[in-house]
Amino acid sequence: QVQLVESGGGLVQAGGSLRLSCEVSGTIYQIYDMAWYRQAPGKERELVAKITREGRSDYADSVKDRFTISRDSAKKAVYLQMNSLKPEDTAAYYCNADVLSKTWRVYWGQGTQVTVSP
Repeated sequence: QVQLVESGGGLVQAGGSLRLSCEVSGTIYQIYDMAWYRQAPGKERELVAKITREGRSDYADSVKDRFTISRDSAKKAVYLQMNSLKPEDTAAYYCNADVLSKTWRVYWGQGTQVTVSP
């Protein structure tokens, strides 16, 4: 079984920062792309940032220059550093990973809530 566990969410004032972490555990042969998504109430889940195994990253326009995605292959983890947070960043944040385990598939974490107050 492969599990993704997020941490680091919470309540922060606008302009503040948070760092989300996601660790992958289980029987893992290889982790390919990793990503962060978010879903606000009443809205569809959207891609926030993604990073390849080689370290290439890409961001949604709404978070460029404020958020930074990184990964630690040794720790099987992905991170999201969020700076200059805005109330519109309020959402449940989910990590996602393409994992080769007994089979190859995409796994999701359970989500961590980020709330940004005005």
